[in-house]
Amino acid sequence: MKQIFSNLLFKVFLAIVLGLIFGQYLPEALNRIFTTFNAFFGQFLNFAIPLIIVGLIMPAIADLGKGAGKLLLLTAAIAYGSTLFSGFMTYFTTSSIFPQLLASHVNKVAQIADAGRELTPYFSITIPPLLDVMSSLVLAFVIGIGLSYQEKSSLKLVVKDFQKIIMQLIENVIVPLLPLFILGIFANMSFSGQVFSILSVFISIIGVIFALHILLLLLQYTIAGLLTKKNPLKLLATMMPAYFTALGTQSSAATIPVTLEQTLKNGVSDKIAGFVIPLCATIHLSGSIMKITACALALMVLFGMPFGFALFSGFIFVLGIAMIAAPGVPGGAIMAAVGILQSMLGFSEEMIGLMIALYIAMDSFGTACNVTGDGAIAIVLNKVTKQKLAA
Repeated sequence: MKQIFSNLLFKVFLAIVLGLIFGQYLPEALNRIFTTFNAFFGQFLNFAIPLIIVGLIMPAIADLGKGAGKLLLLTAAIAYGSTLFSGFMTYFTTSSIFPQLLASHVNKVAQIADAGRELTPYFSITIPPLLDVMSSLVLAFVIGIGLSYQEKSSLKLVVKDFQKIIMQLIENVIVPLLPLFILGIFANMSFSGQVFSILSVFISIIGVIFALHILLLLLQYTIAGLLTKKNPLKLLATMMPAYFTALGTQSSAATIPVTLEQTLKNGVSDKIAGFVIPLCATIHLSGSIMKITACALALMVLFGMPFGFALFSGFIFVLGIAMIAAPGVPGGAIMAAVGILQSMLGFSEEMIGLMIALYIAMDSFGTACNVTGDGAIAIVLNKVTKQKLAA
């Protein structure tokens, strides 16, 4: 029993269940305690995310040697390709299904503009990050690639020490507090009734998106399994703790420690995993683009707006790039997409509000798809780099 209760996967599942119960049955005053903790922890995560990116990616690039630049380009190309594939797969599927599927829901769309009550923290503390996500990525790339060409460097020792500090922060602070953070998220969503009111109208959309994201993960791990000659279902099953952690945190960045641990269990080397997982947590957004594309098309159907392949192909290409600038925190991708939804698809303020509400309600599934897919990319890159080294 002690082993079960110490298992992170069990803690995350328990936090989700308790959050849904607490939100429904505990008084508002008690639920606001969890919201207050989440407000502080969310700020701390915003502060820590750039440090995690710099602390993990910089030494990983430095350790890769003179081939680091090529690996960076290869990782970015595979991640962007996976994101685009997800976007176009979603468009072709939903454009053929949604017009008929959503015909009976057109009159209900206005009923969820406001989702009811919302918990507010007793107090909040602002902790501005030292760098934004893109700046930390560029800094990690520049210094990491520079150090990869230096055989002996005192700065490399400093970078290694900083990596140890970041790993201690992850293992001793972030991971132990994740279940409580997850509990607070689900308590807030349950208390406000937001999830249930949105799901009642958009259950058909969610069903299609859920089926698509399972299909995408199976495709990703089938490719990884074929390359490594391993059972793709076993590879995918190994990543389930990362999947369920992301399901609770709704944050790719917060899930990095778990994703990294499970990726190593799939036989990926320390250097490749330490480089790919933090990087892909920012640039690989196959699950997020799936949700945004499907939800955007659904709302256009519900509001009677015209859509077509030419319109959505441009939208998907631009969205795949724009989301890279989004922080790996809950709702980051949709916030990066708002401007594109308005400028390219002509979304009104009301549609943006509905889009955000629908996205946040399903944020868990997209994030879980993102981080689980990161593990597949790491497996592929691990195999490719081994082949190159052997050659």
